[in-house]
Amino acid sequence: MKKQVMIALALLVGSFSFAQKSELRDAEKAIKKSNFAEAKTAINAAESLIGNADDKLKAEFYLLKGQALYANGAGSGADMDTAIESLNMVEKVEGSNGKHSKDVQDLKDLMLTSFLTKANASLEKKDYAASSSGFEKAYRMSTKDTLYLYYAAATAVNDEDYDNALRHYEELKNLGFVGIETEYVAISKETEEEENFPSKNLMDISVKAGTHIKPSTKKSESKQAEIVKNVALIYMSQGNNEKAIAAMKDARAANPDDATLIISEANMQLKMGNRDEFKKLIEEALVTDPENPELLFNLGIVSAEGGNIEAAKDYYEQALKIKPDYTDVHNNMAVLILSQEQDIIEKMNALGSSAADNKKYDELKAERSKLYGQAVPYLETTLKLRPTDVQAAKTLVNIYSALGETAKMKDMKAKLEALEKGQ
Repeated sequence: MKKQVMIALALLVGSFSFAQKSELRDAEKAIKKSNFAEAKTAINAAESLIGNADDKLKAEFYLLKGQALYANGAGSGADMDTAIESLNMVEKVEGSNGKHSKDVQDLKDLMLTSFLTKANASLEKKDYAASSSGFEKAYRMSTKDTLYLYYAAATAVNDEDYDNALRHYEELKNLGFVGIETEYVAISKETEEEENFPSKNLMDISVKAGTHIKPSTKKSESKQAEIVKNVALIYMSQGNNEKAIAAMKDARAANPDDATLIISEANMQLKMGNRDEFKKLIEEALVTDPENPELLFNLGIVSAEGGNIEAAKDYYEQALKIKPDYTDVHNNMAVLILSQEQDIIEKMNALGSSAADNKKYDELKAERSKLYGQAVPYLETTLKLRPTDVQAAKTLVNIYSALGETAKMKDMKAKLEALEKGQ
């Protein structure tokens, strides 16, 4: 009786194995014909029995499942995720040098190229959600390329999908991601500007072809400061200021001399409304990086908002010495100078009609004209550096009119009308 039962069980197991192989052959045939719906049906039928299969059959099953779900790039997002898992299972079952290793790697390479192509195309269209999803899938395909996960996080931020961005950033943090990479650059003969190449080979080819000169390699800056800043800002957007400050302070403790981290914390404090802390941190960063025009510009803004006109001017002038074409500084300097006009106007309006008052009025009017004259060079430079700045053009029209410079006023008015038509 025992022998009969054992024979029956053996026959049953054998029938399962036969069924699995039959369905896998059906799936394989359907895949070759690009009939992926039929292939998925066969795979689904075999899946319930695969737990009892040997490793050889399991490896074949997971490979076919990956191929069926990928569907030559036409699979859904969920199917792609499962396809990645299935291909990873092939390696898990038979090792990295198994029978199906080449097929798995070929398909992974194909999928990776597809994910990156679609992610970049979506990025160009500003479809940040699709781009982030594509970069994440690329990373899951090739986990050694952590830069893809960084791109997934960055595009999630652009999409304002802060939950996914935070998830990616935390994963990068746990991986010890820094983001410093080798950049391959050469000067384009056509544009005379430096261009980046994805590899040394492509850079060398362009130089050999004569389209580029002066090839060189350099290291990119660390992305740690940017990541920490974004994590802190995400926490802030979620109303969790304590976590935001803690994240920033942890990063600064690990990188005490990194001025970019100090600036990031300063900007975070500013967003929280802590202007005194912002100024303190910017001054601290300036000690570390005294030739940084951005820091001087920010100190100018804080001083101006605090009513300290002379200090603001001093910071702006220092910034322009370092960076003469700093458009925003020129613009802000003009705004700063013109902000003193209101006090003069109030004094003018408060005067009576006596001879003494009329004399005072003329003095105040001359003082106002002097302010206008001081502001004009900064506004003209702003418009030269930023030709589409409508507000700068409007202000110049009014100032030229007030100063009686009719020819300049007419020219600027024509320029303004052209700008407004182009908007």
